[in-house]
Amino acid sequence: MPRVPYKPADIAEPQVLVQSIRARRGGQLLHLDRMLLHSPAFAEGWNAFLRQVRTALELSPRLRELAICTVAVLNRAEYEFHHHSPELLKAGGSPEQVTALRDPESARRDTRLFDDAERAVLAFTIEMTRDVHVRRDTFDAAQAALPNDQQLVELTGVIAAYNMVSRFLAVLEIEPEH
Repeated sequence: MPRVPYKPADIAEPQVLVQSIRARRGGQLLHLDRMLLHSPAFAEGWNAFLRQVRTALELSPRLRELAICTVAVLNRAEYEFHHHSPELLKAGGSPEQVTALRDPESARRDTRLFDDAERAVLAFTIEMTRDVHVRRDTFDAAQAALPNDQQLVELTGVIAAYNMVSRFLAVLEIEPEH
């Protein structure tokens, strides 16, 4: 059970915000939405920001989802992994990669399942999530693996954003929908 009760599934207010979230989610509110709606201002900002992170970046969706799933595992945010591992598959990741991400340290060394760019993103994500600071050689490898600085900045932002998400989910013990 979550540490704070979810808002009711049939919540209707604030109307414009709830309708917007429902429209984006195909009519349903996820547990995360029902928790965020305890603070409409927070829910509105969260949804606008993460919509951009998920849909408006130049960064490859595969690398984005690889980073998000890695953050989820490192921060023990099962809800995040539950929702983003299917997105990694849709973006071209394999079921074997999803399984391997349960051990990010091994995954970042796995040359059979992950190419050079993916391993560079894994190393960058692991260091940024665990230590905040990223070593120069890890940074340089990620920069070399991406086609331009915009994508490096976006990768950094994705990792930062989903560290925020995972910490919110973990602390409030938000559960995956079944």
